[in-house]
Amino acid sequence: MFFPAAVTPTRVPHRTRPTGRPTPPPERHDVQRYGWVIRLRPDQRETYLRLHRAVWPDVAQTLRAANIRNYSIFLHQDLLFGYYEYVGEDHDADQRRIADDPRTQEWWTLTDPCQESLAEPGSGHWWAPMHEVWHLTGEPS
Repeated sequence: MFFPAAVTPTRVPHRTRPTGRPTPPPERHDVQRYGWVIRLRPDQRETYLRLHRAVWPDVAQTLRAANIRNYSIFLHQDLLFGYYEYVGEDHDADQRRIADDPRTQEWWTLTDPCQESLAEPGSGHWWAPMHEVWHLTGEPS
């Protein structure tokens, strides 16, 4: 489910409210957004959906500890699109922390058979990275 990232993240700059008062800073001065895609095996659809209706709390906690926020997985036909925001300082190190977690590794033994990678062979990715082409913030410019 998670991925070493060779993708250039998108940074969200700190903004000012229309009143001229600065917005409270997020956990970091900026956020890096990541999007990924993978194929869901049709015969494993119900298994995958059942697993994600009850994600193990310790797997979710490992993600939080690795500076992952606002993680969502969307489904369209047989494609899964994953999106998250990264608020840490070293994405690669945090991804290794996730990959080294025994409970997350156990989770992957259940979820990986449900998926078919679309990543470039030899890239080291399971989910294929997607590149952001546009983003609308919730704040007026």
